[in-house]
Amino acid sequence: MSAERTASPLPVDRDAEIAGLRERVGALRYSAELPEVELRPTLDAVLAELDLTIGMLGRLRSALEPGEVDRAEGAEAERRLLRAVFQEVPAPIFLLERDGLVRRVNRQAAALLGIDPGSTSGRPFTSLIHLPDRAVVKKQLTAVTRTRRPRSVRCKLLGATGLVEISLTIDLVDRPGDAGPLVMAVVGPAATALSHPVVGKTSAAARTLTSRRAIAEATQRFDLMSAATRLLLENATFSESVMLRRCASLLASELSAWVFVDVEQEEELRRIFVTGPVGEQFADLAGAIEGRDPEPGSLPFEVYHSGRSRLLAGVPDPDALGTALSGVPVLRLLGATTVLCAPLTGGERRYGTVTLARRPDVGVFTAADLELAEEIAQHIAIAIKVGRMFMRRSAVTEALQASLLPRELPRIPGVELAAAYLPSTEDPDVGGDFYDLYQSQCGWGLTIGDVRGRGEEAAAVTAMARHAIRVFAHWNPDPADVLRMVNEVMQSQPGSEQFVTAIAAKLGWHEGLLRVVLASAGHPVPLLVRPDGRVRKLSGGGLPLGVFDDAHPAAEQVDLEPGDLLFFYSDGITEARSAEGGYFEVRLADELVGLSGRPAGDVVSGIRDCVLEFSQNCLRDDITMMVLRATEPPDEMPASGVPHDS
Repeated sequence: MSAERTASPLPVDRDAEIAGLRERVGALRYSAELPEVELRPTLDAVLAELDLTIGMLGRLRSALEPGEVDRAEGAEAERRLLRAVFQEVPAPIFLLERDGLVRRVNRQAAALLGIDPGSTSGRPFTSLIHLPDRAVVKKQLTAVTRTRRPRSVRCKLLGATGLVEISLTIDLVDRPGDAGPLVMAVVGPAATALSHPVVGKTSAAARTLTSRRAIAEATQRFDLMSAATRLLLENATFSESVMLRRCASLLASELSAWVFVDVEQEEELRRIFVTGPVGEQFADLAGAIEGRDPEPGSLPFEVYHSGRSRLLAGVPDPDALGTALSGVPVLRLLGATTVLCAPLTGGERRYGTVTLARRPDVGVFTAADLELAEEIAQHIAIAIKVGRMFMRRSAVTEALQASLLPRELPRIPGVELAAAYLPSTEDPDVGGDFYDLYQSQCGWGLTIGDVRGRGEEAAAVTAMARHAIRVFAHWNPDPADVLRMVNEVMQSQPGSEQFVTAIAAKLGWHEGLLRVVLASAGHPVPLLVRPDGRVRKLSGGGLPLGVFDDAHPAAEQVDLEPGDLLFFYSDGITEARSAEGGYFEVRLADELVGLSGRPAGDVVSGIRDCVLEFSQNCLRDDITMMVLRATEPPDEMPASGVPHDS
């Protein structure tokens, strides 16, 4: 008895809900037949109706008893409702098997073909396509089933009254209980008028054409939004002007409109770019308009300061966009009669406006056009905001990097010096390379190093290591002792995981030779280049600073004759790679042989050019080079010169 009492109200509730659904679907169908119907509200209503249907199905299922009869009855009710929704969707839809055979079509598809809905079942879908297009459609169907990604293809359909140009969207539909997904083909935008309209069916043809036009307009807006988004995402150069020009040209082309881009600069609204809907014949007009910034009282000026969009669908005030250089109103010069303007707004900040103007032969702007322009303008504003943040960060990074390198190399008698720093092209963050030349009580010193990692933390460690070496070397003539003390400082920093590779050196003349005492802490080994082309690697060695408490830098001494040079470098040189995957480290010694006997500046510029050519300007890491070349020992040592070793 309890089961009967529970189940008995269901037919009444189900019938009432289905009747309500049919009534609402009928009202939607009647609205779709009205002339100049707006697609967006109709589609929103359809989506809302689908949401209600889903909820209805859920309530029906939950109300059913677990008995086999009731479950079968509930499943059948669900299938009936889903079939009803499928049939009433205001777009032609074909449901296909994975092998391309038609399983079912809805009423819109059957009307487009001019046949009974059931007569297509079991037929190859490609048999409904114009013969020259069948191979392309078949290929796209196969691609969708393999990649599980939607595809679109333009083709011609064998319609009831002739060929119909369509854009076909193909996707997969997974259904529980089926062996595999079904293929759904939806006839979307730009279905043209039938080649031979049928007499006596004017109303139905008009309704179909109106529906197609509405779908075409909606799809065009979606495609335009996608294209604009791609332009913004592909703005790899972070060039604001390039981005604005590309977006303006896209809007002008797709919406057949004049486009004005005005951007705030130094608290004034400046006209940045003007473009027309068609090519070069409008270049003179665009030039005459570009030179005029928006005037107070003009539409862009008001929209910028108010932050609210405006649509002038009728014949606007001829001065709405100001005047050209000749004094003629811009709208009159262009012959435009409909205008819309949207602010470039990113959060609380306004960056300018984008304005569109059309001639009467193209058609008036609608609320949907304004909504689209607002959306694109907001995306442009976000791109401007991100781009400017990136530029500010780049400027800070460059300033921070510059603070880690000497502004200029000192002049040391008897020694020729040259250095170069090349930032990574693959990572905009500040790197950890550094070099320095300094004078102390013990003479002149030199250091080159590299901190693990990039960014602000690496920059802080770089600054600390560079300045610590300079301070300790001022009082201590032993480079190895200097590096050991720097290691102690780094070990005393709690929580830091950074380490430093470095070389420190002390310079001094001894019996006509430039004596260089070096200490190495895991840094790439310097190369000694003789004037006759002989190249020798120094010993190097040692452990990076900041890793172990008992780090012992490796020490060695080398005496340079006049013309000898030492080539110091960071591991960016060794990691520079060619397009084929080769490493520049293999070529470094040979390139130095070719530059032997040349001045220090020529050696640095020659290696720099070779690395950039080898890597095709793609540097995986920062590169630092420093060349020290002995010339002739000074006869008399000034206070600032390189002292003779005692």
